[in-house]
Amino acid sequence: MARPFDICIRGAGIVGRTLALQLASKRLRVALVDPRLGEVASPTEGHSDVRAYALNAASRALLQGLRCWPEVAHATPVLAMQVFGDAGGATRFDASDASAQALNWIVDVPELERLLAAAIGFQSLIERVDAPLAAPLTVVCEGKASRTREEFGVEFVATPYQQWALAARVDCALPHGQVARQWFAQAEGQGEIAALLPLDGPHGRRCAMVWSLAPERAQALQAATDEDFCLALQAASQDALGAVALASERHIWPLQHAQAAHWCGTSTLGAWVLAGDAAHTVHPLAGQGLNLGLGDVAELACVLEARPYWRSVGDLRLLRAYERARKAELALIGGAGDALQRLFSRNGAWARSLRNIGMRAFERSGPLKAWVTQRAMGTRGL
Repeated sequence: MARPFDICIRGAGIVGRTLALQLASKRLRVALVDPRLGEVASPTEGHSDVRAYALNAASRALLQGLRCWPEVAHATPVLAMQVFGDAGGATRFDASDASAQALNWIVDVPELERLLAAAIGFQSLIERVDAPLAAPLTVVCEGKASRTREEFGVEFVATPYQQWALAARVDCALPHGQVARQWFAQAEGQGEIAALLPLDGPHGRRCAMVWSLAPERAQALQAATDEDFCLALQAASQDALGAVALASERHIWPLQHAQAAHWCGTSTLGAWVLAGDAAHTVHPLAGQGLNLGLGDVAELACVLEARPYWRSVGDLRLLRAYERARKAELALIGGAGDALQRLFSRNGAWARSLRNIGMRAFERSGPLKAWVTQRAMGTRGL
C-alpha cells in the first residue's frame, strides 16, 4: 500500500516544482498537481519564450542543491550592473567590490523548466496528479491569478502600476560584457525603466530586454515595425550596445504590486499555505520576483524540516512562523522596489533633481551601498 501524501502542491511552475523537489529531499511525500508535467509547457506555448530571470546567490544555491542549475550558456553570470538616471545620476555595482563570483545570473526559463521537470521524473517521492488530493498540508503555488486562493477566501490586495512591461530578446552590435544595464527616464511626461540583461554566456551579444512603460506606449511599441521598435530601444538605452535587432516576439503585460492578506490558514480540506506569486507580486525593476518565490521555498522547507517529530506539517504555528519571516523579507525587498518605481514615475523638476541627487549620493555611500548589494545578491545569511 502506497504511503499517504504529506503535502499537496497546487501549481507546477518554477516555484511549485522547486518546492516539490526540496520537500522530497527531506523525505516528504508530495502530490504535485500538474496535468502537463513533462511536456515543458509554458504560457508562451506556440510562441518564442522571452522569459529570463535574474537569480541571486541564494536561489542559485537552492537550485544547485537540487542539481537543477543550468550550464553557463543558459545562466549568464552578471559581473556588474550600471544604473542611469534621467539627469546625469548614475550608480554602478561590481561583483569584485563584494568579493563575489557574480552579482546574479540571468537564467533562461525554458532550460530551467526542463531541468526541473527531468529531476521530478527521477524523484520517487513526487507523484504528478491531475487534481488536488487530500494531504495534511496544501501549498498554493498557482501564480497571481490563483483559483485556489480565491476558493479559500483569501483577499489579494493588488495596486496596479500605471505601467506595462514589454519584454523581448534582442541581438546587439556590441558584446554585453556580462554587464546588466538599466535606464530610468521620463518619456512623454511619464516614467520609464528600460533594462538590458546579458544572455548566451560571457561572450554573448544577446540580451533579455524588459521595458516598463505607460500602457499606451507599451501597446504602440509592441505593434510598431521592427525597425521603429529597435530605434526606440536604442534611444532608450543610449546606444550603449550599438544597433539592436529583434531576436524574438514582443510580449506585454500589466504590472502591479500585490500581496495576499493571509498566507496560511485552514479549510475543510485541512491546512494551507501560499508561496510565490500566489502570495505576492512585485515590480520587475529590481529583478527580485522569482528570488522572493524561491526564498519562500527555502523558508517553508526549513520550517517543516526543523519541526518536532510530533508536529504535523499542517501545524499552524509552523506556517505562521513561515508567514512572518517571508512577509518581513517582502516588506524590505518589495517595498524598496515599489518606492523606487514611484519616485522615478514622478514628473517635474523637483522629482528629477531629488532622484538624481539621491542616486549620486548612494554611489558614494560606501557601507549603505555594500549592504544593499548584499541584500540584492542574497548573500546575507549564506
